Amino acid sequence: MRERIGRLLGTRVDDLTDLGRSHSWTLHRAALADGREVFVKTTRDEVGVFAAEAAGLRWLADAGPGTPVPDVLGVDGHMLVLPWLPPAPPTPEAAERLGRELARMHTEDRPDAYGAPWDGFIADLPLDNTPDWRDWPSWYAERRLEPFLRRASRHLSGGDARLVERVIEGAGGLAGPPEPPSRVHGDLWSGNIRWTDGRALLIDPAAHGGHRETDLAMMALFGTPHLDRVLAAYHETAPPADGWRERIPLHQLHPLLVHLELFGGSYRSQVVETARAALAAGR
Repeated sequence: MRERIGRLLGTRVDDLTDLGRSHSWTLHRAALADGREVFVKTTRDEVGVFAAEAAGLRWLADAGPGTPVPDVLGVDGHMLVLPWLPPAPPTPEAAERLGRELARMHTEDRPDAYGAPWDGFIADLPLDNTPDWRDWPSWYAERRLEPFLRRASRHLSGGDARLVERVIEGAGGLAGPPEPPSRVHGDLWSGNIRWTDGRALLIDPAAHGGHRETDLAMMALFGTPHLDRVLAAYHETAPPADGWRERIPLHQLHPLLVHLELFGGSYRSQVVETARAALAAGR
């Protein structure tokens, strides 16, 4: 592995530390002969996950200077290398900076379509990123909710599945005012926010042209430190449309279906409750 990292980066690896596993890949910290420390993800199976992650990080960075994502140092079919980001405690100041930077990422240099020009993944599950120039509710229903309802349906009763189907059928009326595509992270739970050196950087994206409320909803799903400060700074920079808080369940339904597929029936009740909340918000 040291030789592979060295070939990819053009320098010798002096030290390599194993950091465990995540999904189908292994994690490592490497010290390089040129003085840098890097974070390395590796997998034996070349399925396109790292190519998608690298493409997403670079595409998000194209939103402009100050976009809160790390550089991609190297990538191939079996390995992704990023800078090592020393962990730091989350602070209110870093949270406010994240809110401002996230708002600018969402609203500056918007893409012209929903989806993305590469095959997507969330964890190691495939995402249909087929670009679509129509409206977001149709794209979300067809490319996110329907495929993952099919994948996770074995964990749901017929009545449960029908609730989700009603959200899919009514997405156009539940999504609020029309919103142009934004560069969204797509999997912005707290574990994909790396607090480091006075700021927060976004890692492990499922990036695509989507609805910016999706990232805000995902941060609220599993708890994000100082979320109130993040959202306040976001709102000052680029306020979302009125009623966005009521639409949070609609945007949370897809990641919960993903978790239902990945981790099984323990997420069933949360999926059902979230589908009911999404429908209730549209009344």
